[in-house]
Amino acid sequence: MTAARSIHVGVIEDHPLYRYALTRVLTEAPDIRLGAVADSVARFAVQDQPAGSVVVLDLKLRGVQDAAAVLEVGQMGHKVLVVSAHAEQPEVLGAMQAGAKGFLSKDVDGDELLRAIRTIADDNAYVSPTLAGMIIQDSEERHAGPKIVLSEREKQVLRLVAAGERDVDVAEILNISVRTVRSYLDRIRDKTGERRRAGFVRVAIREGLLR
Repeated sequence: MTAARSIHVGVIEDHPLYRYALTRVLTEAPDIRLGAVADSVARFAVQDQPAGSVVVLDLKLRGVQDAAAVLEVGQMGHKVLVVSAHAEQPEVLGAMQAGAKGFLSKDVDGDELLRAIRTIADDNAYVSPTLAGMIIQDSEERHAGPKIVLSEREKQVLRLVAAGERDVDVAEILNISVRTVRSYLDRIRDKTGERRRAGFVRVAIREGLLR
């Protein structure tokens, strides 16, 4: 019989009451292994958290914050799930562009938080339905026109890039060369008109490629 997996999770949240609520939800989940809990990126960085963990991150912190915090935690080798009271389009798109694997607003319930963590642990992206709808609406308003037609391979590349994978990682996952990945990305740019990663995230959500 295969043993149940354990998902390593860390928390960076500077509000004591919300931090307590988060840790309580996480410690009660049988498949979650809670590790470092800190009130800033700097204090988290000096703790021993296994690489590849899902890190639940607030945006408005002391010291490094917002997209810079997402970027720094991602560079530690972790998968970032932003949970923030600031969930407008600039914050969501900025965090995703900086490498966040998911974004939730702070009014989320415990079940959706755990669902997002498990989704991200499986190397998928997660944006709450409310925020996804907001992003799709923004994309549709800015890119009204003929429907985008992507090949199956272009969809695979787009999904992986929008989920935060680097070109070299996409090449390894799909067993193709980095040069081929970049060729597909050029085609996706030509078809979508998007040039930056935040735009790829919008298109991927609209096309139903992120879950």
